[in-house]
Amino acid sequence: MARLTPFSLVPALIAAASHAGEMTVDSRPFRIEKSFSATVLPDGKMTLLRLDVQAWEDFEILKIAEHGTRVKKGDVLVSFDPEGIDKKLMDARQTLEKGMLNLAQAELDFKNLQETSPHRLAEIRRAAEIAKEENTYFTEIRRKADEETAAQQIKRYEQQLGNEREELKQLSKMYKDDDITEETEEIILVRQQDAVAAAEFALRMQMLEHQRTLKVSLPREAQKLADTARDTAIALAKAEADIPRAIELAKLSLETATIENERAKENLTKLESDRQQFEFLAPADGWFYHGPIENGKWSAGDFVKQLVPHGKPPVHTAFATFFPATAALGLTSFLDEATARILKADLSGIATLAGREELEIPIKSTNSPMFPVLRALTAQISRSLGRRASPLQREQPRRSASSLTKTKPPSPFRLPHSTTRVAVGRWK
Repeated sequence: MARLTPFSLVPALIAAASHAGEMTVDSRPFRIEKSFSATVLPDGKMTLLRLDVQAWEDFEILKIAEHGTRVKKGDVLVSFDPEGIDKKLMDARQTLEKGMLNLAQAELDFKNLQETSPHRLAEIRRAAEIAKEENTYFTEIRRKADEETAAQQIKRYEQQLGNEREELKQLSKMYKDDDITEETEEIILVRQQDAVAAAEFALRMQMLEHQRTLKVSLPREAQKLADTARDTAIALAKAEADIPRAIELAKLSLETATIENERAKENLTKLESDRQQFEFLAPADGWFYHGPIENGKWSAGDFVKQLVPHGKPPVHTAFATFFPATAALGLTSFLDEATARILKADLSGIATLAGREELEIPIKSTNSPMFPVLRALTAQISRSLGRRASPLQREQPRRSASSLTKTKPPSPFRLPHSTTRVAVGRWK
């Protein structure tokens, strides 16, 4: 409707008087009528149903109360099929149990490595030092001594053979001078001859051993000692690098196992928390509506079609509303700034229901500090709607002809489904 002011009224009256001769102008108040949409809302004690999940997002409806249903305290508003998350919970618990065992093993390995690594390194260092000393001693002293010992053994066996031969020579000469050789003398000569043969054999064997010692045994031992000294030195260098690295890796493995265990705990905690949202119960006697009411308006998005068995409502979004039967009702309207500046508190007006224009409800306005809000008297609305009607009609109401530019309220204003739209006008 157009807004009239006294400044636009005076020129019109003067022009009319010029054509009609004389005219009496009285000073009288005139009315500015303002019509806009409002909504019947409860007093803000509603509960929005939303899936504020952390780990699980597959919620398939198993059962849901019908839209606009009157419910009793403890009634199931909506329940979801828990089969999938129950399996996931079982896997998560097994993962956590396995993670705890891995963590315990990692702690034990790290502790043992810290305790035994210094001893292992010291043992490897000792082995390297001993191998180096043995190789140095063999190269500088023992090889030459073994060669001299082998040569000395040859001389000893040669000397022993010479002695045995000289004794046989003397016995043979002594017994040869006798005209008659006695039986005892024959035995002595045979024994000495055997002794000479044994000494000759021993000398021959010692010469073979001497050759093997010089050409095979000593070179082979020298190579072995040199290889041992080299290998233990390499092992020592490797251990000096590997052992600290192994300790660091064990430490990292322990940290990783700790982090994985914490993540497994966190994941299980989130899943258990999400599992508690698979059933919503009515906190009191009241009404249940599909879809949320936000900023004083019924928000019936496409997801409302999913609010049926086997449907999947969105997560992190309010999908239904519950408010107690004791909630008081009032009219609420969100106005643009221009309209807000015109209206003041305690203005009287009339509210009409869309589709029930013959029904008029007297109302008064109250202003919030930032946003003007119209509140109808609860008793008047309740009487007008009738005791048998639900606080909010189950049919989605029609909008009034006038519309408003909505402003954002200080905090989210979420209200029930199927609110009754009204046109408010004729303010004085």
